[in-house]
Amino acid sequence: MEKEVHEQYEYARRRLRQKKILYFHFVLFLLGSLFLFIANRFFGFGANTDQNWCIWGITTWFFIFILHFIKVYITDRFMNKKWEREQIDRLVALQQKRISQLESKINEDTDNKI
Repeated sequence: MEKEVHEQYEYARRRLRQKKILYFHFVLFLLGSLFLFIANRFFGFGANTDQNWCIWGITTWFFIFILHFIKVYITDRFMNKKWEREQIDRLVALQQKRISQLESKINEDTDNKI
């Protein structure tokens, strides 16, 4: 029981840390995007290029942020330690079932030969 409570606490602490880092990434994305836009528009960085480079940088960063969001709120939410444990238990049970089937088949074959 105590181990289970400790695991739940550790899971909650880890999830809180993941969300905190995601929020920090979001704020950093907003500030960084603002900086890139201001540097391009008002300070003339990249003025000699034909393309609007800050839009490409912001779009790339936004894509990376979306991947981070998916990892925190979708992937890690559903595929956590409990899910891994259930999958392992299911696969072990399937292996044990297959082994017992093979053993019973071998026993039947040896009984038929005798």
